[in-house]
Amino acid sequence: MTTFIDLHVLQTVPSSNINRDDSGSPKSAIFGGVRRARVSSQAWKRATRKDFAAYLDDSDRGIRSRRIMGDLVRRIRALDSTIEAGEALDLAKAVMSAASTIKFEKPKRKKDAQPDDPDQIDVSQYLLFLSNQQLAKVAELAVAARGGKPDRVEARAALKDGNGIEVALFGRMVADDTAFNVDAAVQVAHALSTHAVETEYDYYTAVDDAKDSSLEGEDAGAGMIGVIEFNSSTLYRYATINVDQLMKNLGAADVTGRAVEAFVRSFIVSMPTGKLNTFANNTLPDAVVAQVRTRRPVNLCGAFESAVITKPDESISQQSALALANKAAELDEAYGTAPETSLVLAVGDALGGILSGTGERVGLNALVATLGESAQNAAAAIESA
Repeated sequence: MTTFIDLHVLQTVPSSNINRDDSGSPKSAIFGGVRRARVSSQAWKRATRKDFAAYLDDSDRGIRSRRIMGDLVRRIRALDSTIEAGEALDLAKAVMSAASTIKFEKPKRKKDAQPDDPDQIDVSQYLLFLSNQQLAKVAELAVAARGGKPDRVEARAALKDGNGIEVALFGRMVADDTAFNVDAAVQVAHALSTHAVETEYDYYTAVDDAKDSSLEGEDAGAGMIGVIEFNSSTLYRYATINVDQLMKNLGAADVTGRAVEAFVRSFIVSMPTGKLNTFANNTLPDAVVAQVRTRRPVNLCGAFESAVITKPDESISQQSALALANKAAELDEAYGTAPETSLVLAVGDALGGILSGTGERVGLNALVATLGESAQNAAAAIESA
């Protein structure tokens, strides 16, 4: 029996372009035969990770970068100030080489750059995702091995143990050495609008403050003109946490509970920052349905296969909540897969009433605490088995 925590989020976003494609257009997808607004899973996972800074200690977090060597150089010199940058880089290379076959290379050299400039330190051939615990341990081994040779077993253990909450949640793939791979405990769906959308265009102008159009020879035109594409939508967002996998990645029930609390809170309240200065689309979800299941996770996107259509007496968020509640009940009845626990966070009595049959209504703090406790209990059962 595996424990899953499903998060179903309805969030209304005004005029915005929070996640754009290579041409600058808001991302979209065809679903149910009509075009929907879309926000990629990568965008919301990144926003979730950034939000962790408000809740998690640095020791629980991680760094995903090609510039891991630069971080190690800083850590090594912080541990021993007598070590110069060049030597610190050599020590870092020695430990990483002893630990794995991960390849590093010199970055493209910039004109007039010095060898110890941060931008000139070796980079990995692809992004590496390591926890701060792992990086701290590698730095300690590097300092300890000064004047000698790093121990291969210790070096590999430094990169395999102490995944931290971020790496345990989102996983890690190391193409050069699969022994360091970590299976993700979280899956995040691309967010889709519950209704059809059309891309709109903002034709804007910028005024040159230093231009005086009253002077002879000065034109009265704008200093700059441009076009920004945008849309507005009520999004259905979904994520699921495999508590058993998270426990396997972290190895401790209490840390597993904290990891679930951090992810649930940050996934709910975070927002990708694309074009945020232009549109100020800082909204919070209208409703959240959180369900604990012990057979398999269930994405309720089918609730919106028939696109929601505006009605004069109901908002799109209300109609979306009704569709979500109906789909959840229909699936549970058809398959006999009612969740072990179902909680509802809803803004306002209208949404709360629509979702009242879906689960117990709670606030954000109670929802986070209850899910964290459920995860810790499930992980403790694994720990004691």
